[in-house]
Amino acid sequence: MRYINLHLLTYLLTYLLYADDTQIYGSTRYSAVNDLERRLSACIDDVYSWMQSNRLQLNTNKTELLWCTTTRRQHLLPRSALRIGADAVTPSTTVRDLGIFIDADLSMRSHVQRTVAGCFAVLRQLRSIRR
Repeated sequence: MRYINLHLLTYLLTYLLYADDTQIYGSTRYSAVNDLERRLSACIDDVYSWMQSNRLQLNTNKTELLWCTTTRRQHLLPRSALRIGADAVTPSTTVRDLGIFIDADLSMRSHVQRTVAGCFAVLRQLRSIRR
């Protein structure tokens, strides 16, 4: 039995393993984005196969894909879905990672908007208690 991290090392990608969560990262120049997409797809297929052989299930409904770059270069990134088993995962503009919302342009705009909205909701609740 091979451990999952030994599978991930062969694709030259960075990974983080949590209790029941695996995050895979990669970086490249714009000219090699297609190569990164190919390596990422092959790596995820390998993780999918490893999970099946160990009687685990990859929840593609919770799987997210985020391409990060500056706002001016967003149009250079792939928009096609990444195939995982029989399912396809389309790139998102925002993902949630450990309670923080990360934008594709790394601006933190959506995290700030959601935090402010949550604060105002609590303030509205406090105001109703005060009256």
